[in-house]
Amino acid sequence: MTRANRLILFAGLVLALLPLQTMADTGDIGAIIESFVTKQFPNAANHFWIVNDTQWDGDEMIVDMNAIVTDRRKDAPTASRFLLLIVDGRLRGVQNIPLDAEAECQTEQEA
Repeated sequence: MTRANRLILFAGLVLALLPLQTMADTGDIGAIIESFVTKQFPNAANHFWIVNDTQWDGDEMIVDMNAIVTDRRKDAPTASRFLLLIVDGRLRGVQNIPLDAEAECQTEQEA
């Protein structure tokens, strides 16, 4: 392998890893969502969550997610839907929305 080939390979590797570094700057999104669901449903026997959509704007992220929870007293799981506002890797806002609602995680438009 020539020196030029090594340089091109190294440059390609660095450029491929740049998006991963940028995405990691907002914190561990999975841990933030897991912490929210655990606090929101403390009596749950088990749960899982699904991210429907995300929208990034600088250091802010809006996450449209569903949480499916089985309560210790019930057999059937219940579903809930939330919009989470994550800023600088921290949960800053939560909005409970209907399951069938159209939620658009879009940036605000100037009027």
